Amino acid sequence: MNFLSGYIYYIGAFGLVLIGLFIILLKSNLVKVIIGINILDTGVNLFLISVGYLDRGTAPIFAPGVQIEASSMVDPVPQALVLTAIVIGASVLALALSLTIKLYGHYGTLNLEDIRGQRW
Repeated sequence: MNFLSGYIYYIGAFGLVLIGLFIILLKSNLVKVIIGINILDTGVNLFLISVGYLDRGTAPIFAPGVQIEASSMVDPVPQALVLTAIVIGASVLALALSLTIKLYGHYGTLNLEDIRGQRW
């Protein structure tokens, strides 16, 4: 089990992505599909943060009089990318939930198979 300790975040990210895909593909309730998309998004964000993680790494801040090697610094690009992805994910979630409310008001159901069978 010791050899997996360095990859635990990758395993967690892969698990979240699989759970999200499972929910998206197999559920027919629109709210559950939106939750699956959110879980998948969280798994991708965890994977991106795991890529930039460095064990016992330091913050990438250069200061006068402090000598830190660049190889021991954590990469800040995945952190900035995930921060942007979180904001975009929250916006997409809000838009999807508002569309769900409109669809429920129009069709009276959240079952995707029933909505696909109906015509405007």
